[in-house]
Formats: sequence, structure tokens, C-alpha cells
Amino acid sequence: MATSKLTIVVPAYNEEEVLTSSVQKLLAVEDQIAAQTVLGQRADILIVDDGSKDHTWEIIENLHAANSRIRGLRFSRNFGHQSALIAGMSEAVKTADMIVTIDADLQDDPDKIVDMVDAYADGADIVYGVRNNRETDSWFKRTTAQGYYKVLKLLGVELVPNHADFRLMSKRAVETFLQYPERNIFIRGLIPKLGFKTAEVFYKRTPRMAGESKYPLKKMLFFAWDGITSLTIAPVRLILILGSLSCLFAVGMVVYAIVMKMLGLTVHGWSALMVSLWFVGGIQMISLGVIGEYIGKLTTEVKHRPRYTVQTILD
Repeated sequence: MATSKLTIVVPAYNEEEVLTSSVQKLLAVEDQIAAQTVLGQRADILIVDDGSKDHTWEIIENLHAANSRIRGLRFSRNFGHQSALIAGMSEAVKTADMIVTIDADLQDDPDKIVDMVDAYADGADIVYGVRNNRETDSWFKRTTAQGYYKVLKLLGVELVPNHADFRLMSKRAVETFLQYPERNIFIRGLIPKLGFKTAEVFYKRTPRMAGESKYPLKKMLFFAWDGITSLTIAPVRLILILGSLSCLFAVGMVVYAIVMKMLGLTVHGWSALMVSLWFVGGIQMISLGVIGEYIGKLTTEVKHRPRYTVQTILD
């Protein structure tokens, strides 16, 4: 353990307002761990610039020039948070024995990295950072998040509730994860599938020090939908069930119409007919949309395009 190396991977997109202070905090955490003789001096920070439009990359260059423990990786454009995490882990695993991923705003408690390293020393290959409360969230965000976890559980998806992308992974866990080649990837849903020994570290999430959230409502909804469609085909099965129920309902309506005709109780009108048409048409459109979503993802996968393009590496 005395020679183990820690790399903290920090995805960053337009984080010029918080990046410098965040890096200083992370360096202090690494120094604290080093003082406990777990790492010696073998620790560094890898910042992945996900195509920022502000001065994020210039700040990374300056930080690297001042301290060789700070490394940088720059995308040619914005490829998304999940791609930035994968790129960071792919680069870090070349030299690191354990890798921590944490967002640049440090809303996740960086002091808990010390506890994560302790859990790693006790034999855990994956250590999840789990929120023990959601007091800082709005009622809407808290309620929808809890509902999302319940929906995923009903769909058979194995997920750690209240865990985002703040975690520690051992070298072998990262290498195993990187063997998953899909482009439409939902990292927090794939990690539990690796099967290694896990542990949890609980923390309280804090508000952003500065800047704006990179996950507004619209982006959160798309991210949630990507999580469902990348991990399960349950929505397609639900379509099959709805279609079967519609057919049974239609058979029942045919029987009902025949009986009413024989009894001479037929009522001429268009309301029931129009409601039925709109109902069936709505189901068909939703079904086509869901199926199209899966076909679109399949098309992306078979093209085997790269997940991201690296423009510059500061090593």
C-alpha cells in the first residue's frame, strides 16, 4: 500500500470560476492522505476539459506549469460528462492503482476521499460516494430523483441510490469497466455490474461555490432517459404489454357491439369512436418513438465511432 498511486479525475466544462480553488482543495486532500503514509508522494490530479468555451483550459495549463502533479486532457469539442469520465479513467489507469472521479464544483465532499482510500486499503475495489440526505435539493428535484430510482428498480436495473459519479475504483475495476465498448453509456448503472467488492462512504452534498449547474432540468431529463434505454429493454416490453391489452380491449368492444346490436340498443354517436381512435393512435406514436430511440442507439453503436477526440494532453 505504501507505493500505491492515487489519481483524482476531474471532468470540467466551463468551470473557470471554481477550478483553481477546487484543485487546491484536492491537492490538500492528497497531501493529507500522503501524510498517513498510504501513498507516499505518488498522487496526482487529471483534469479533463470537456470542450469548455471559457478560460478553463488556460487555467489548467497554468496549474500544470506551477505543479507537475496537475495534469490535463483537452477534448476537441464538448462530448459530454460521461465521455469525460471515461477519457480520464482511460488515461489515469495507465499509471494509477486507484482512481477517484469527482466533479469540478466539489459539491461532493472531497474530504471523504480519505475514507475511500481507507476502504480501498481494507480490500474494496469500488467505493461509492453516497449522499445521506438531499436537503440542498429543491422539492421537485428531490422527489423526481427518488421516483427515478424507484422506476429503475422496477425495471430491474441495479443502481446505488443517491450515488452519482463520485467514487473510487481500483486499477483492475477500471480496466474491467473499460472493456465495455458501448457508446450510449450510463456509467453509474454499469459499475454495479462489474461484481467486485464494494463499500460505501456517506456525505452531505453542498451548494456550488460559484458558477451555474451543468445539469439543468432539460439535460437531467435526457440523461435519465439515456440511463433507462442504455440499461434495460423494459420500455419495449411495456409496449408489447400495452399492445396486447389494447387487442384484448378491442375484442371486448367487438363482443359488446354485437351484443348491443342484437338487443337493439345501438346508440349512434362519434364520441366513443373518437376517444378510441385518439387513444390507440397515441399508443402507436409513443410505441414508435420508444422503438425508434432503441434503433437510433443501435445505429450509433454499429458505426463504432470514437467516444471522444483528445486534442491536447498535459502529462
